[in-house]
Amino acid sequence: MRIVVTGASGNVGTALLRALPPDVEVTAVARRAPAGRPPYSRAKWAAIDIGTPGAEEPLADLMLGADAVVHLAWLIQPSRDERALHRTNVMGTKRVFAAAVGARVPHLVHMSSVGAYTRADKSRRVDERWPVGGIASSSYSRHKSTAERLLDDVERDNRHLTTSRLRPGLIMQADAASEIKRFFLGPIVRPAMLRFAVSGRVPVLPLPSGLVLQFVHADDVAHAIVRVLETRLPGAVNIAAEPVVGPRDLAELVGARHVPIPASVLRGLAAATWRLHAQPTSPGWVDLALGAPILSTDRARTELGWKPTRNSRDVVRELLVGMGEQDGLPQSPPLAPDRSED
Repeated sequence: MRIVVTGASGNVGTALLRALPPDVEVTAVARRAPAGRPPYSRAKWAAIDIGTPGAEEPLADLMLGADAVVHLAWLIQPSRDERALHRTNVMGTKRVFAAAVGARVPHLVHMSSVGAYTRADKSRRVDERWPVGGIASSSYSRHKSTAERLLDDVERDNRHLTTSRLRPGLIMQADAASEIKRFFLGPIVRPAMLRFAVSGRVPVLPLPSGLVLQFVHADDVAHAIVRVLETRLPGAVNIAAEPVVGPRDLAELVGARHVPIPASVLRGLAAATWRLHAQPTSPGWVDLALGAPILSTDRARTELGWKPTRNSRDVVRELLVGMGEQDGLPQSPPLAPDRSED
């Protein structure tokens, strides 16, 4: 089997390169090719920015003769420049899909997200039939929803093409800890502060009671992608680990006591500090965290034969420890740690 993977140097792409069987030939696409050490040395690399007009032409050349395309490329930052995000996340996705169609690739796998779903009550679980309308105040959610509509069009117009879409919860791993910290906490939160928190010396953690989330390890997401490639399972499939993590669970992970606060307080704090450039997380991310549904993973378990190897609490703890230790992969531009912080 030969596959083409976009965004192969990022969080999920790195895990996928580790998970793929050795007989799978990989052509990897990234804006900046990583250093040729494991796991990146197992792929042939092409430096292509999918956000650039005309990128579909070199992409289609790479995809000729491929058995599948796995589209992982996505921008989280710069959160204050939605045009830049749209250029890659929406227009870049459109170019990847057009290239796959033009090269007549038989299988297209798209990494979607729980963030593509319409808001839902956290007291129930939703399956893959829940509407994919996004949450309007979150650019990430809007772009994930739009990408799914683009895939709907591709699916409708190209009956020869099998399309698969994964909708995972929050994807974490220690190797991506520095990247995730840069994306969502920025330099204002120092690694020493995170080490202090993980050591259990935080007395209270003020969070809204409705902040209920699902996590999954990047390696488990990668194994789900491998299963999708092997089975060519069409359609959407939710991917998440158990248990669901609420604010009390997050508090316990840092040895703190949960103090409930109104959601409006957290959103207001995020909005104010974001406007002041004190941290990189826009208030839309708070809306997404509070509004995104809780996923049923029945289809992944029964039809895909997938189950996570790590529980969600362990995944969160691995990330927190990794951020405190500034974990990352120096050979990957997006995952490289920033050693200037300590």
